[in-house]
Amino acid sequence: MNQTTQAIKETAFNFDGQTGFYRGKVRDVYHFDDRLVMVATDRISAFDVVLPRPIPFKGQVLNQTAAHFLQATADIVPNWLLDVPDPNVSVGLKCQSYPVEMVVRGYLAGHAWRQYREGHRTLCGVALPDGLKEADQLPEPIITPTTKAHEGHDEDISREEILERGIVPESEYVQLEKYALALFKKGTEMAAERGLILVDTKYEFGSLNGQIYLIDEIHTPDSSRYYYADSYTENQQQDLPQKQLSKEFVREWLIANHFQGKEGQTVPEMDDAWIEQISNRYIELYEKVTGKSFVRSETDNIYNRIEENIRRSLTVTYF
Repeated sequence: MNQTTQAIKETAFNFDGQTGFYRGKVRDVYHFDDRLVMVATDRISAFDVVLPRPIPFKGQVLNQTAAHFLQATADIVPNWLLDVPDPNVSVGLKCQSYPVEMVVRGYLAGHAWRQYREGHRTLCGVALPDGLKEADQLPEPIITPTTKAHEGHDEDISREEILERGIVPESEYVQLEKYALALFKKGTEMAAERGLILVDTKYEFGSLNGQIYLIDEIHTPDSSRYYYADSYTENQQQDLPQKQLSKEFVREWLIANHFQGKEGQTVPEMDDAWIEQISNRYIELYEKVTGKSFVRSETDNIYNRIEENIRRSLTVTYF
């Protein structure tokens, strides 16, 4: 990676007709009356902290991976995506999002494993059998919803509580469950074609004019966990950790350098060599998950490129 490679730290465009702006950990979102324009920046977060240096091409990887899977699942559920006018930009329908995330788990990993290890045998109202160990396949995929927190961490919630509190009407929630499980089935099949196991993932949905839409990203390494299929059985039999396809390597590096986002801790120095390594790993992730070759976008005048492509997309009539 040469010294002139630019990375996108943040954007601050101003468009005609813009009605709002939101900056998330990774994305900058521009609101309009009938659409959202989502810029996947090169920011990277870990332990709920945005790290100080952006990673070249990370946003492109995230944006194009999400588009790949949204297009591949459009026959299962309508989704928000209208256009990808730039490698880092998605334009989509402006939906009213449901205040829950549908987390689907096919294996005992991550948060579910930590709860299980502590002795819990019910997660979000779903009973789990005794005798499981980390990374074991569950009898069948389960849905463990979470509330969507505007600040802090999302919280587990059960199906029963969602319905009792009227967070989502029952008829709509039943449809969200059907969509989530169908998407997970499709994601599992697509992962298997790539020699991968889709371990768990999350889906977000919204509504517009009485229609449910899949929104945000799906099946990306930032929103999902993958294992490598070829070593899965042997690793389970020998009680070895599973080889993961995710950004876990960044977290491991931070932990090794004494940072877990806790008070008083300082993010370790991220030198050019480490930045390049992270960038290359993300590109590998894209190619492994999608089966496509990654084409690095032009990074000279990167902000001008993105702004011009968004302005062009805003002249398109989708409705």
